Amino acid sequence: MEKPDGVTQYSMDAEKAVLRAVLGSSDAVADIVEILHPDDFYRPAHGLIYTTILDLYSRNEPHDHIAVAAELVKHEQLERAGGDEYLRAVAGGSSKRSDTWMRQAERVQAFAVLRRTREAAVHIEDMAVGGDAENIDQLADAAQAEIFAATVRCRTGLPPSYALGDILEGLLDEFDAGGQTGVPTGFTDLDLLTGGLHPGQLIVIAARPAMGKSTFVLNLLRNAAIKNNLAAALFTLELERLDISRRIMSAEARVALHHMRAGILTDDDWTRLARRMPDVSTAPLFIQDTAYRTFTDLRAHCRRLHAQQRLRLIAVDALHLLNYGTRQLGSRYEEISEISRCLKLLAKELQIPIIAVSTLNRAAEQRVDKKPMMNDLRDSGALEDNADIVILIHREDAYERDSPRAGEADLIVAKHRDGPTATITVAYQGHYSRFVDMATA
Repeated sequence: MEKPDGVTQYSMDAEKAVLRAVLGSSDAVADIVEILHPDDFYRPAHGLIYTTILDLYSRNEPHDHIAVAAELVKHEQLERAGGDEYLRAVAGGSSKRSDTWMRQAERVQAFAVLRRTREAAVHIEDMAVGGDAENIDQLADAAQAEIFAATVRCRTGLPPSYALGDILEGLLDEFDAGGQTGVPTGFTDLDLLTGGLHPGQLIVIAARPAMGKSTFVLNLLRNAAIKNNLAAALFTLELERLDISRRIMSAEARVALHHMRAGILTDDDWTRLARRMPDVSTAPLFIQDTAYRTFTDLRAHCRRLHAQQRLRLIAVDALHLLNYGTRQLGSRYEEISEISRCLKLLAKELQIPIIAVSTLNRAAEQRVDKKPMMNDLRDSGALEDNADIVILIHREDAYERDSPRAGEADLIVAKHRDGPTATITVAYQGHYSRFVDMATA
């Protein structure tokens, strides 16, 4: 392929140098197979020769030019590969230096990426010309997929293998750290149960309205960013950023939230706020309360912010307000299922825990004890399937004002993929917009 200005986007010399290296050298094949695929070669005959070499190598058979020619004759493909004379010419003067063949392989790969990127750009332009405002989300996803497919091979080779001894060494380091290597939640019993929130996990926090699920998630974010200086982010359609800042300052300074909302702060309130303001204002906590009405937007924001700040924790509040795209899938059930699946994949991709806030359906309110169960999750059972941890929040005093358990909340760990489930009781201090351990209430 040539660029419009006539500059070629391939190198015959580099392609021949690579073939020269792998003809007969198992070391060269082992190195280059991590970089090059047969379709990375511009000349089809070179791709065919390379494929034949890999086939012979995989069968642990000789793969010099004589063996390759015999294999091509066997499959009646020698002429397509340029003929015996061409194969002999390519094999002549084989290089023994690994740095030379690796450099040439990288050059072949780079040209292949350039060609695929141009092809992707042409395809994206065709899609854009034929698109409209109704399918912009599908177009954006398709465009990202095209560019990723065009460039992914230049980012990584074959996935690495890990020696068991190296893995065990990491396990021993975890034991030395007390078993908790995840992001701490700030709740003693919950951290003992889970070891913190771990990379790649999807954690679902669910409750009926007015149970404090957004407050609880803010607790987790505050503990990560303010108490432990770990970068964290909240993506919310539930709350507005000034309300979030009020809640955070109320919890941190122990200033009544209704005082802050009404603007009737006492001298003691001002003193408490001034004391906590420096630590809170410098904490690596990021808030996004607009511009992610679809999951496509959310995923793009998460990736960008993670690249900039190296996030350790992300929370999404709330799933029932989020659409997968501008147009829904077949049903809301399917849409929430796809969102939860993609959140789990995003957590694995970014290698950080992601918290998803969900609202429970009304089934719990039909039961005598009102306690929620996992099948009360709204819209989708797939949310339960994709989650690593599901925590249901329940407060008796939300239903009975005179409950003997006033001020208490149950964190019902209904699912824990890597450990036991349990019900953990904590104190709910709604006037300070926070949950705390019972021992410190």
